[in-house]
Amino acid sequence: MKRLVILGGGESGVGTALLGKAKGYEVFLSDKGKIKEIYRDVLKNNEIEFEDAQHTESKILNADIVMKSPGIPDKVEIVKKIRSNGIQVVSEIEFASKYTDATIVGITGSNGKTTTASLTYHILKQELEVGLSGNIGKSFAQQILEFDYPNYVLEISSFQLDDIVDFKPHIAVLLNITPDHLDRYDYKFENYINSKFRIAMNQTKDDYLIYDADDEVINEWLKNHKIQSTLLPFSLVKTIENGAYLDNDNIKITIDNNQIIMPTANLALEGKHNVKNQMAASTVAHLLKIRKQTIRESLENFQGVEHRLEHVLKINKVQYINDSKATNVNATYYALESMDTPTVWIVGGVDKGNDYKELFPFVNEKVKAIICLGVDNEKLIGTFGNMVDVIVETQFMTEAVKIAYKIAEAGDTVLLSPACASFDLFENYEDRGRQFKDAVRNL
Repeated sequence: MKRLVILGGGESGVGTALLGKAKGYEVFLSDKGKIKEIYRDVLKNNEIEFEDAQHTESKILNADIVMKSPGIPDKVEIVKKIRSNGIQVVSEIEFASKYTDATIVGITGSNGKTTTASLTYHILKQELEVGLSGNIGKSFAQQILEFDYPNYVLEISSFQLDDIVDFKPHIAVLLNITPDHLDRYDYKFENYINSKFRIAMNQTKDDYLIYDADDEVINEWLKNHKIQSTLLPFSLVKTIENGAYLDNDNIKITIDNNQIIMPTANLALEGKHNVKNQMAASTVAHLLKIRKQTIRESLENFQGVEHRLEHVLKINKVQYINDSKATNVNATYYALESMDTPTVWIVGGVDKGNDYKELFPFVNEKVKAIICLGVDNEKLIGTFGNMVDVIVETQFMTEAVKIAYKIAEAGDTVLLSPACASFDLFENYEDRGRQFKDAVRNL
């Protein structure tokens, strides 16, 4: 019996444990931190051996294969030992994909993954049996075990791609590449770029890569590397023969002379970046032969994603917007770009080596006050202190919202778009977004 050791007792770890057990592995799960009660119960009920608050080497280094949770970096001591012992380390999507013949749509990029994956799923489920997983919802491994849908839409992070071996999506989507998570890539942008392109590394000529043709980083990489799959670019500024582009106010998508045209006026999601996300999702749907009418209707009635430019409430003619999912500068760039009123901006958290320069034009033009919400706000104050009249700092969401309420006037927007990770003051970006919404509702 082969031994499967799992590092990390979260959603992907527990899902892999269940699938591994069902496929005849001897399974052991180990987490350096505390495993949540709901996951402990699942492990106990399924009689899967586990430990938390420690890593017992004797129970780990005898593995045939190790599934490492995407949150654990390679520089951790136990991971180094596993690798130096020649034990194969894989990600959950690699392990799980061995047990399904489903058609896989894999979506990655620095920003817009969740929106595009949710939208793609929303369109496809109108006509196909499809699961949504990866970085979102129930783990891929557990879905394969419980439902094994014929199709999956997977939101995939670079950390998950780092540990794939044979995994290949039939349709890969690469939305954009901007500096993010550089702390995990030795602060070398090229390492992060290569990581993102792993989504296409096992693709053949029968597969597809949908990508942003306006993204210089992507274009440069494609110029210098050979990819086997069929390329389907999308663009807001170029005319694209095979792929998607913007023609006046219409999205035009052509695949093998089959064209679909959609006016942007009726789209549910606003903002330039969302036109691109909608192009990518529609191209996937068009490839999978979803009816044109279904695609159009789905784009018009899509509800959007929680914590992503989510309109919370209007109070005294001030709009409060929750963009807690903006955990990097580029995501906040899109948020500020789409503001068309004077903005009180709540920003801050764990800085991942951020360069805020690209935000300067928007801050100068649109931001009237900045509220820094983090344990260490020194860099933000140093960067933006001279650009706005009001800059304050706090370590409590309730206080941040109260300050914003005092500063904002009728017609303004209060925007939570942190550009940073949330782990200094919050459990995760969802927790941060919910605290914001609660604080706004309590005003």
